[in-house]
Amino acid sequence: MRPSLIVATGSATHPGLRRTLNEDAHLALAPVFVVADGMGGHEAGDRASAAVIAEFSGCVGRPSLELEDVSRALARAREAVEELSTSGDVRAGTTLSGVVVAAVDGMGYWLAVNIGDSRTYRLADGELEQISVDHSVVQELIESGELTVEEAMADRRRNIITRAIGASSTGDADYWLFPAELGDRILVCSDGLTSEVPDARIREILMTVTDPQTASELLVDEAVAAGGRDNITVIVVDAVSVASRPGTLLATDSDIDMDTRPREAAAGGVR
Repeated sequence: MRPSLIVATGSATHPGLRRTLNEDAHLALAPVFVVADGMGGHEAGDRASAAVIAEFSGCVGRPSLELEDVSRALARAREAVEELSTSGDVRAGTTLSGVVVAAVDGMGYWLAVNIGDSRTYRLADGELEQISVDHSVVQELIESGELTVEEAMADRRRNIITRAIGASSTGDADYWLFPAELGDRILVCSDGLTSEVPDARIREILMTVTDPQTASELLVDEAVAAGGRDNITVIVVDAVSVASRPGTLLATDSDIDMDTRPREAAAGGVR
């Protein structure tokens, strides 16, 4: 039986220009493509993000995953990060964002997961769409009409997140399940990219640089050149083969149940 979804991928990471330690961690091996952006000060952040990636590494090599697989890995990751905080005097925590390859009735799907303010985008038919929704104070202010997107980019609260793995947060992750289409390009990144490079430039690079590894490296280089104020991590995943059943139409996004649970109250946020 052929895989439901075959991908080509590239990834790159950089500590940035202001930090000596890279607290980002990532995994870009099928069927898992995720980025974790650690927090909590020197060593705590990188240990937290590494602990999360270690839990998801156990899924590598499988043809596809289900929601239960991701939620179990996330639960184990939360326990591992909480152990870091209870065993020392640090408040370790991390974000997590990305996609895993999933299958529904033999057809290829993306299952996206997000907690925190790292991001997952989809480029399809020339349109760059942010799939994930930031769990951040400024995102809540945007949704309430108190800030515009442009104002949020410069707001001093832009780094305060309202959900995380660890850091005393109990907020749930959000999930999205949607059918993969041939030619899809998925971007997963830490906020070190999106805080430096505007979406229009990100789209331009993703549209013009065909090799996913080269695209990943160029996006990281652009973020460094723009200031590199934070760690930067990028994964690019291309759908190169998508299984479908003859005579059967793929479901549209509107056919997939999306997670629309209300956000956890900010309660001061974490970060």
